[in-house]
Amino acid sequence: MGAGESSASVDTGMRLLLASRSAELDAGARAIGWKIGINVPVLQTHFGLNGPVVGYLTDRTVIPVGQSIDASEWEHPALEVELAIRVGEASDVAGLAAAVELVDLNLPFDNIEPILAGNIFHRGVIFGTEVRDLELTELEGVVKVDGQVVARGTLNELPAMTIEFVQVFLAERGATLAPGDRIIAGSLIAPMTIGSGDHFDIELGPLGSIRVDIC
Repeated sequence: MGAGESSASVDTGMRLLLASRSAELDAGARAIGWKIGINVPVLQTHFGLNGPVVGYLTDRTVIPVGQSIDASEWEHPALEVELAIRVGEASDVAGLAAAVELVDLNLPFDNIEPILAGNIFHRGVIFGTEVRDLELTELEGVVKVDGQVVARGTLNELPAMTIEFVQVFLAERGATLAPGDRIIAGSLIAPMTIGSGDHFDIELGPLGSIRVDIC
């Protein structure tokens, strides 16, 4: 896929994504914020992208901490460990939290347009307790099963840089990053396949932990 073709696919996909968001909001959903997608360089190269892309979050997919997750009807369910950023009044970092995104990798990785139109595989998000006045320069995410570490990863971009990226990306496409929005900043680890009976403990250092139970 050439650069021009990938750019056109992103533009078309984002129009469809933002139209879906508008339809959800018109139907009564409440805007929560945005999500970074395709933040892995090898995938960006595969799709001919210059960087990640941006999806959206509404209250329709927020899952309370402690609620078991039924992914039995998803094709390829997976879990991603993320940092959640609260946007301040001056487009600064107002708060940080651990987050887990649930995705269904149900589309082939051969065209970015339908992936964007489907809101980049998004199915749900769990937010940990928000922490304010924390200046974060590094962060390690750890996934444990039965007390044993099964995956770990580190933050690759400071929260302020993520806010700036999302603000510019949305503005170029006629959308707005607003004070109070939350951004989940892309997975710290490769997506982990999940299935019935799985139990995960997600730890993000000073941001605490989240327990994820798949029923």
